[in-house]
Amino acid sequence: MSLPYHAIRQLKKDPSSPSEASSHPEIFKKGDVLVLFGELFNRGYANGLVEEAEKRGMTIVRSTVGRRDRDGVLRALTDEEAAQVPKPFINIPLEAGFDLELDDQGLSPVDRIKDVKLSEWESVQLDRSSLEVSLKKGRERFGQQVKSYMKELEQYIPPGANVLFAHLMAGGVPRAKIIMPLMNRSVKGTGDRFLSSEKFWNSSMGQLCSMSFYEVSAETFSFLLQESGELREKIKKQGGRSAYVAYGYHGTEVLVGQNYLWQSYSPYVQGWAKKRLEDYSREWSHKGVKTCVYNCPEILTNSSAIFSGVEVSLYPLLGAIRKEGAQSVQGKKTIEACMSLLKPEHTMDDMLNYTQTYLMSDLIRSHCDFEKWPQHNSKDQLEKMLAASDYLRDMHRDSKQALTSPLSEVVLEACGKVILADALAPEAPVSWINHDLVAKIHVR
Repeated sequence: MSLPYHAIRQLKKDPSSPSEASSHPEIFKKGDVLVLFGELFNRGYANGLVEEAEKRGMTIVRSTVGRRDRDGVLRALTDEEAAQVPKPFINIPLEAGFDLELDDQGLSPVDRIKDVKLSEWESVQLDRSSLEVSLKKGRERFGQQVKSYMKELEQYIPPGANVLFAHLMAGGVPRAKIIMPLMNRSVKGTGDRFLSSEKFWNSSMGQLCSMSFYEVSAETFSFLLQESGELREKIKKQGGRSAYVAYGYHGTEVLVGQNYLWQSYSPYVQGWAKKRLEDYSREWSHKGVKTCVYNCPEILTNSSAIFSGVEVSLYPLLGAIRKEGAQSVQGKKTIEACMSLLKPEHTMDDMLNYTQTYLMSDLIRSHCDFEKWPQHNSKDQLEKMLAASDYLRDMHRDSKQALTSPLSEVVLEACGKVILADALAPEAPVSWINHDLVAKIHVR
């Protein structure tokens, strides 16, 4: 079945010797610069990119989203906090969004819902004009910070260097205590605690989340591309090249039986913002800027931990590793390490057969329609997904030491390699990194 998306199927030539790398125009090398536009946190996708850049001897410019004082004022890191960040480091707060921005009445969106009780959320009606004022102020603040950031960044880019701008902005959950219980019910709720994600998304609370996700996950990429225009031209005039990458999620292909099949997690309500992120990449690519949004496979991160069940589609990666290189040293090592985490009575085929049955079930396939993505949840679908998550977790010797952890590391490493190999001459403005390529890179 041919799906309307571009999947990267093989890694571009990646010269291993310094002399070859220096003569290859599409390879990042020592002396080139990786700019982390956003803050690097542990266990995130960008860690794989950073590790690969470090191996190549690239200069890595780190950034921060800043911190909020007790009174809510956004600030740069203190000297003590900044001392913990590897240099070079630009200490200009790049926090995006508008949930804490005051409107004309001196109230932020969070202020307006901070006292809402769980039993009252459906009746809340937020003033759209008030939200628009806060949104405008948030954009103005962020835009000024980005302008200042670009001026400071110039000093870290030597003439002739290639520069990769990595957009790390994601999320945007409004910081009001009522939001997380509602999101939890839409992604973890069963029985009486089930909440239709569509019902939530169409509510006033859901619309606030939607606006916030767009601002943080997508509009920040537009700001980055726009405000770095002068620097981009300077890099070009000095003999260097620039490229932009961002992390998307739009489902991924995993091994089901002997074939790779596209599937997705539901309900991924951030998906609409990710689609806008993709649109910005296509728009700027058409203008001649090298840019790509890489849709990466599901992993377990600090931020994705809320989405119980997202990890189910990670288990089939072990089957992909066996399919693409079970006889390789690395393939054997990974399989053995993962299998040691399962209870003795469970085999690899037990696990893979279970995930195959789950992913091919009519109920789950009905929530994996590429043309309808992102899709909302249903009560039956959510219960089946959560039950699958529990079943697979129970196959482990220790539920806190699941094989999804080492498999996540495999994904991070592979995605870092793919992005650095592809970014200077991307095959498409939006690409999918699927389990077949992840496995092939891991075992080679």
